Amino acid sequence: MSIADRILGPRISREEMQEQAERYRLPTWLFSVSALLLIVSLMLPYWVLRLSAPQFPAGLTIRAYVNRLDGDVGELEGLNHYVGLGSFNDAATFERSIAIASIIVLAGLLVAAIVVHSRWVLVLVTPALLFPIIFIADLQYWLWSFGNNLDPKAPLAAAVGEFTPPVFGRAKIAQFKTLALPGPGLLLAFVASVLVGLGLYFHRRAYKPLI
Repeated sequence: MSIADRILGPRISREEMQEQAERYRLPTWLFSVSALLLIVSLMLPYWVLRLSAPQFPAGLTIRAYVNRLDGDVGELEGLNHYVGLGSFNDAATFERSIAIASIIVLAGLLVAAIVVHSRWVLVLVTPALLFPIIFIADLQYWLWSFGNNLDPKAPLAAAVGEFTPPVFGRAKIAQFKTLALPGPGLLLAFVASVLVGLGLYFHRRAYKPLI
């Protein structure tokens, strides 16, 4: 048996596919839908931060996509200057530069997993399975880094002190109140991750007896 055959796994005859169509097509559908959800998530914000303060009665909102920010970015940059936080432009520069290409690759690996009927499918789908957790961990790291590396020369740095904003939920920084929420893009990525997990279960159920 060649290396390619070992990776691709057993082939299904046309008769077997017709008799057990649902059994073999379910992993395909789950991986395909997961790939589509990841592509759609690129167009949606992954993280939303809302800030309220006396000088901003209507509040401020920023939305973080995988490669950019939008919303009241300029106003929050001004507040960051007074508190001693770094500029948003300096955060996750590497991650943002590869984000779109990386997610497209994740989706492509899921599509490629459709033709793999062996345990090697794990190599292809695990990155998409773990992607939402990796995104959150990286975001929390940058929040920690910003909050614990204040510019001591900033007017409010001493009054605020070092802090670690939560990646989700409410927080209070001096007179500023924040609410961090998962964006629809991240929710789609989590749904995709769940579907990948289900796809692995049904993949094993379908193809392991043939090995």
